[in-house]
Amino acid sequence: MLFVIGDILGTGIYATTGKVAGKVGGALWLPFLIGFVVAILTAASYVELVGKYPKAAGAALYTQRAFKIPFFTFIVAFMVMCSGLSSASAAARAFSGDYLSELTHGAVPATLVAILFVLALAALNLRGVSESVKTNVVLTLVEVAGLVIIIGIGVYAVVTGGGEPSRLGQLETGGTGYALVSGVLGATALGFFAFVGFEDSVNMAEETVDPQRTFPRGIFVGVAVTGTFYVLVALVSSLLVDTGTLEGSSGPLLEVVKAGGVHFPHELFAAIALFAVTNSALINIMMASRLCYGMANERILPRAMARVLPRRRTPVVGIVFVTLLAVGLVSTGEIAGLGDTTSFLLLCVFVVVNVAVLVLRRDPVEHQHFRVPTALPVLGALTALILASPLADRPAEVYVRAGVLLLIGVGLWVVTAGSRAVLKARGEE
Repeated sequence: MLFVIGDILGTGIYATTGKVAGKVGGALWLPFLIGFVVAILTAASYVELVGKYPKAAGAALYTQRAFKIPFFTFIVAFMVMCSGLSSASAAARAFSGDYLSELTHGAVPATLVAILFVLALAALNLRGVSESVKTNVVLTLVEVAGLVIIIGIGVYAVVTGGGEPSRLGQLETGGTGYALVSGVLGATALGFFAFVGFEDSVNMAEETVDPQRTFPRGIFVGVAVTGTFYVLVALVSSLLVDTGTLEGSSGPLLEVVKAGGVHFPHELFAAIALFAVTNSALINIMMASRLCYGMANERILPRAMARVLPRRRTPVVGIVFVTLLAVGLVSTGEIAGLGDTTSFLLLCVFVVVNVAVLVLRRDPVEHQHFRVPTALPVLGALTALILASPLADRPAEVYVRAGVLLLIGVGLWVVTAGSRAVLKARGEE
């Protein structure tokens, strides 16, 4: 449960709250509430699948078992990896924004800071998973403390009669009818970035005692706790800060602290927020590099990406590869666009996972496991598909960025397939 909570909390709520407010207005809590429902539906599908197949490969394993098309499986796995990179890049952009400016007074160029931040995480990743995980535990506690502070400020404001409650019901999407629905869906798709992470917990299946029993509780409680945090933080943010101020800030929760009427040190909260976004970036860089290493070992990426440092045993080529991609992303994207790219990639994966649940009902296993009501994966697939579709108002750059990343993956697939064919012809495979 703590792993799930720690994996979900982070950059999404600390950095993109203002951008979501810019899409939907004062009813900021609504996209997070809808996102929570979508997350619970897909989490239910993951719970059934992880209980049925308690292995570490996650979405790629379920895709291969359900559809048995290696190239399709590779695309799903590569999309998961790319979602981690775009998420880490959004965190790097958040790190270089208003939270850091509160401490440095804007003395360093944001893009340079974001690039240096990615390189620092790569160096920590190269040192080893032990150091990375220990760092993650500390940072998780810090980011939870930051959200508790925001909620506490909101409670104080309500008790003392502060804030503007009328803002909580304002929907400002720039139109009515289709434009209103599209705006809310677009805000939800971006806000869904805050919920990604629970899917990573399935990779702990092989290291969990009795996953059929523990995973349902762990994932459902973890998603429920984080969803509650997010809705409360969204309510407090809209209550205390106007939409324009939230939208214009890359550190929206810092604006809440400043407007809350509580004498809490702004610099201390900025430091807490920096720890939070660092945690998100670290987890995702680790995940992407290990997934890259795993795909190389399975011979679906070039074998060189499975190379490890002799002493540290960390996947050096995989880490360098994902770091270069992340540097490219932070150099060409902003927080909202990178967060939206993360959501789009994972929503596409979630459509596949929800469908895979239904397909794999034809593949019974001998042991008992959690079985989700059929309506839930159907609704999970439909809601994820709607949020991933053009019905959700999102910039064209999101589709372009996701397409470029997938083209890189397809190129690597072709190179790997060609290399294997040559080795096979020589009798070396």
